[in-house]
Amino acid sequence: MEATKTTPEKFTAKDLVTDQEVRWCPGCGDYSILKQAQNVIPELGIARENIVFISGIGCSSRFPYYMETFGMHSIHGRATAVASGLKATRPDLSVWIVTGDGDALSIGGNHLIHLLRRNFNLNILLFNNEIYGLTKGQYSPTSHEGAVTKSTPMGSVDHPFNPIALCMGADATFVARTMDRDPKHQKEILTKANSHKGASFVEIYQNCNVFNDGAFEIFTEKSTKKLETLFMEEGKPLLFGETSDKGIKLDGFTPVIVNINDGVSANDLWIHDERDRVKAGILSRFFDNPKNPNHLPRPFGVFYVEERFCYEDKMEEQIKEMTAKKGPGNLDALLKGRETWTVN
Repeated sequence: MEATKTTPEKFTAKDLVTDQEVRWCPGCGDYSILKQAQNVIPELGIARENIVFISGIGCSSRFPYYMETFGMHSIHGRATAVASGLKATRPDLSVWIVTGDGDALSIGGNHLIHLLRRNFNLNILLFNNEIYGLTKGQYSPTSHEGAVTKSTPMGSVDHPFNPIALCMGADATFVARTMDRDPKHQKEILTKANSHKGASFVEIYQNCNVFNDGAFEIFTEKSTKKLETLFMEEGKPLLFGETSDKGIKLDGFTPVIVNINDGVSANDLWIHDERDRVKAGILSRFFDNPKNPNHLPRPFGVFYVEERFCYEDKMEEQIKEMTAKKGPGNLDALLKGRETWTVN
């Protein structure tokens, strides 16, 4: 008899609030991200017992304590590995990885790129504040050149990672960026990430008001946001500026800023196509220092989407195929093996 399918019990954002004291510094951008996650999750139509949040180490990694779902606070840089194992054995679960720029891109960098290329069907939320917050203010893999921190008192001489470009290079199938201080956009991107079948990578600019306050102020403050940010929308021209009077054109493969008031039509501009890998790669390189007078605006939204098989699905296919041919496996026989060695 076929099992009866039941509709998941409805719950609200309040049902996701735990009895744990939220222990982030007052004013931290993490509060905004937590709030939006709690707003989005009830709208996904997934049973609460089938949702799992997995984190590594860092301020962001406290997240599972504050979500009334299943979760695991794992070890530094290995949330991706733990989540991969869980998704391989329980592909039915909705798995969310919460990580930071240090956790994911330093000690966890290798795990991140391999998760992306394998394309497990899960969501990765990378909180990027360009600093190590939990360990009190050392520079991170995304800290800008010249950053003065507790571990670089004379200014960092490291060249920073560009997380979006890194993930494009690892063949991620969903790549997006949003920010803590734009809750509406943040909620939209989290919803889109969840709807994608495959590894969804979302970089979230998150302000650390204690050790790196104002790192993204130019992109979030009302006085500069419209001039410095480029909100990408599928099928629409790339426009920005106080009155959307500026746009992006391509001169060959070189992006150029043009003024609509100079006789350029919006129809002449670069039209955003989330499935164009080449153009997504160019957009990922809109990463100039805002102090450069000729800099390009910073893109926010979905850079790239691709449909590709998920690792857990192919693995399950192989298991079913082998089981059909040879029957259930014998773990004891596998462990014993046929070859032995004598070590003197």
